[in-house]
Amino acid sequence: MNSCVTPLQSAGQSKFKQELGRGTKYIYNKVVSITLTVREQQKRDRQARIYNEALRLFKERGFQKTTVLAIAKAARVSRGTVFNYYPYKEALLLEYVAFCLKGLEQAAQDQLASGAAPTEVLYVVFDELAGFVENNKHLVLPLSYELLNPDPERSKAAFKALPLARLVQTLLTHGADLGLVRTDFSRERLARTVANSYFLTALQWAAYRSDRSIKEELRKTLKLTLEGILTVN
Repeated sequence: MNSCVTPLQSAGQSKFKQELGRGTKYIYNKVVSITLTVREQQKRDRQARIYNEALRLFKERGFQKTTVLAIAKAARVSRGTVFNYYPYKEALLLEYVAFCLKGLEQAAQDQLASGAAPTEVLYVVFDELAGFVENNKHLVLPLSYELLNPDPERSKAAFKALPLARLVQTLLTHGADLGLVRTDFSRERLARTVANSYFLTALQWAAYRSDRSIKEELRKTLKLTLEGILTVN
């Protein structure tokens, strides 16, 4: 798990590669503009250990077989300390995916600023997400279950924690400015529809369609979502 997604291959997409190849040692390694007290730094270091050890164990043992106690032991903290930072195990997973998506969001915005067409960027985003699914197949099912959690508050919190719909809405807003996006539905609803199509396709692929190309599956899903099913008379 040294990168969030598979790096893009073409030179024209190098910005995406730069943003998405930063690794999973999380945001705690970023330089901050304030001076932390010893206690604050210890808290940050402790949370970073919990996070990084959890990701390592998820990859080695699988999400379901990794217990909070195992994470605590690997991070050299108590089980209660883990819960002080993350109220449930899935919160660690959501934080990892959100971190990866935020890098993708920034890269997409940079591509738009450089003049790339919104639809072109959206397809590239889905291609990058395909790479993420391939590299993190062991996390797709538990992530999907959390998004579909029977507790409505948990489900809502999970969806809001992941900025995919926000990223798609940004692209659709640029498309609307160019007259490419329909106006009879809000862009928020349209963005949610596109984001939901990604999550459902990823879930199906991880559950029982992994013999197919996830990149092709996601491209077909996006094409159908954007262009529709019915023919135009």
